[in-house]
Amino acid sequence: MRTLYHYMLCPFSRKIRLALGEKRLDFDVENERFWERRDGFLTLNPAGQVPVFVDLNGTILADSTVICEYLEEAYPERLLIGNGVAHRAEVRRLAAWFDGKFAQEVSLPLIFEKTLRRFMREAGPTNSQAIRQAKSMINYHLDYISWLIDRRKWLAGDDLSLADLAAAAHLSVIDYLGDVPWDNHDVAKDWYMRIKSRPSFRPILQDRLGGLTSAEHYQSLDF
Repeated sequence: MRTLYHYMLCPFSRKIRLALGEKRLDFDVENERFWERRDGFLTLNPAGQVPVFVDLNGTILADSTVICEYLEEAYPERLLIGNGVAHRAEVRRLAAWFDGKFAQEVSLPLIFEKTLRRFMREAGPTNSQAIRQAKSMINYHLDYISWLIDRRKWLAGDDLSLADLAAAAHLSVIDYLGDVPWDNHDVAKDWYMRIKSRPSFRPILQDRLGGLTSAEHYQSLDF
């Protein structure tokens, strides 16, 4: 069986789960406490980071961008990066936006301060300013999603793509924490509802992290 080593609230891991779901590929998940730097996991990925994907043929891949590119080539029946040079470039640009800019400004600070800090030794006290800044910056990104959806059916064009999955993966973690101001961003909220209703999203809505309750609306398809 294909196996994905992941952390439940890792947006990069969730992106791979969504991609595998959209491609209708069966896989098992192994929850990895990557901060413990387990020897067996470091054998798979010396960088000690999730996600790590092991395919049926034994191929081992690390880094969510690399895994997505591999899946697109190995399983081309349902394309997520799209057709045409310009469209594929736009999909990659937007996926990089959320995996880079959004991650640094919003999702990674919130995940670290609200979840990971408690597990990591010598991490120090919670940085309240980092939380406030991340919660402020999310509005800019939701405005950008709304701007794109006002002009396109999906973020990169007429079809759902890896750009949508990357954005939804990051937002889903922040939504679990209850920190997405959906009421101020109706267009982005409608787009997220469309993705949230897809079969590939159902396992993510069932995620539960011990000791950290999800927001009340997290599982609801209509908020």
